[in-house]
Amino acid sequence: EVQLVESGGGLVQAGGSLRLSCAASGFTFDDYAIGWFRQAPGKEREGVSYISISSSDGSRNYADSVKGRFTISRDNAKNTVYLQMNSLKPEDTAVYYCAAGPSNLATMRLRSTEYHSWGQGTQVTVSS
Repeated sequence: EVQLVESGGGLVQAGGSLRLSCAASGFTFDDYAIGWFRQAPGKEREGVSYISISSSDGSRNYADSVKGRFTISRDNAKNTVYLQMNSLKPEDTAVYYCAAGPSNLATMRLRSTEYHSWGQGTQVTVSS
C-alpha cells in the first residue's frame, strides 16, 4: 500500500521556523519526484515546492511566495522528504500535503493532477 505521511506541523509565531517531513512507504521512493502543496481555508490548493528523484542533481522548484524562505530536501535512504520553512508569515498558514509523482516537467511545475499519491496533510499555523 502506497503511503505518504506528513509530520512536523504546528503553531509558530511569525518569523519562526518549522521543518515538515514526508515519510513514504509502499513504493520505490527514489523512482518518484515529491511535491509539497498547501491549502488554506477558502482557498485553492497551491504548489509550494518540488524535488526530483535525486536531490544531488539540483532539480528543485519553489513557488515565488516561498523562494528564499523554504528549502526542500530528500533522504532516499530514509524514504523521506523534508521542507524547511523559515521566516514564516501568517499567510503561510495552511494544511500542507506531500505528494508523489513521476519526475517530469509537469510535476516540476507543481501541476497537482500529475501527482498520483497524496498524504493526509499536516496543519501549519503562523500567528502574527
